[in-house]
Amino acid sequence: MRLPPLPPPSVFATPEQMAQRAVGDRSPDTPKEPISISPYDPAWPARYRREETRIRAALPGRVLGLEHVGSTAVPGLPAKDRIDIDLIVADPADESVYVPALTAAGYRLRARDPHWYEHRCLWTDNHDVNLHVFGPDCDEHLRHIIFRDWLRTHPEDRDRYAAQKSVAAARNPLSVSGYVQGKAAVIVEILQRAGLR
Repeated sequence: MRLPPLPPPSVFATPEQMAQRAVGDRSPDTPKEPISISPYDPAWPARYRREETRIRAALPGRVLGLEHVGSTAVPGLPAKDRIDIDLIVADPADESVYVPALTAAGYRLRARDPHWYEHRCLWTDNHDVNLHVFGPDCDEHLRHIIFRDWLRTHPEDRDRYAAQKSVAAARNPLSVSGYVQGKAAVIVEILQRAGLR
């Protein structure tokens, strides 16, 4: 796997950027409930496998890659009780190829970021899954994999990241962008230790 560059500062969205990316009737930045970090749940990998089966069944022949990413993919790491999945398709901008089939399977398009790797994000109805859609060889997808794999094998960085997540959630309980910004510096430091420049 190639090493992508470090994320640009613009990856960590401002409230204004969050509002522009929202699709449908969702609140762009304010969660319905305060951000809550749960202890690691050993059931998270099985939940991912159920979603993987559903996604592959909805998109036969169109899934170029599918990975469990984010904190729920790291054993021992506390997380929001929400499974993050990266789906790789040939062209994320061509929503007609995958969004209708995923909608029929129970996912809803909730974010569109054409300026950021043509990223799309779909949620399940109860928002216990974030399905991130990227194209092939996408820097952000590669960063997700490298970060996940590093935390799986470096418990000191896993624990440092866990502590920062708790601080960010406590300081920004009703702001997704504030929570993400609160973790940004630690994420970049860990990615640097993983070899990104």
